Amino acid sequence: MAKRRVGILISGRGSNMAALIEAARVTDYPAEIVLVISNEPDAAGLNFASSRDVPTAIINHCDFASRDAFADALDAKLREAKTEFICLAGFMRLLATPFVERWRGKMINIHPSLLPAFKGLDTHARALEAGVNKHGCTVHFVEPELDSGPIILQAEVPVLPGDDEPTLAARVLKEEHRIYPEALRMLAEGKV
Repeated sequence: MAKRRVGILISGRGSNMAALIEAARVTDYPAEIVLVISNEPDAAGLNFASSRDVPTAIINHCDFASRDAFADALDAKLREAKTEFICLAGFMRLLATPFVERWRGKMINIHPSLLPAFKGLDTHARALEAGVNKHGCTVHFVEPELDSGPIILQAEVPVLPGDDEPTLAARVLKEEHRIYPEALRMLAEGKV
């Protein structure tokens, strides 16, 4: 079976992108990473992708007059690479609704909380403030409404006495790196 073609969108260091790239290097993994696009020209993840011979592109959102125009540029680049699926990996821009609709069922995201809890930003701080005893991460399909798409996989971590944002974030990130490649495998194999 041919490997499914995946594009990854990043804005920063790209640690989840790196986990996906490394998973895709395994012979029997059903997807290949064909393109990494960053909206931030200085994103550290671009260097990692290049070091693994994954093509990269920069599409700076500041160069566009509207969210729709930015999304159209992303779409054109992804289609040029014959991308079948998109993974958001620390991509810190809200995508235009027409773009999300075009890629419905083919675009997934990793979020650092057990959705539907703590949608949006500052999830670890908000979890600690709420006094929850469990936290985690979620891979979900992207829908126009922020962090609201159908859930593919979740991983739970305990919130321990004495946890602060960095310690909790580190435990959650370890699980993100584990479940994101598994969720992409499931998507590429048609199991979700």
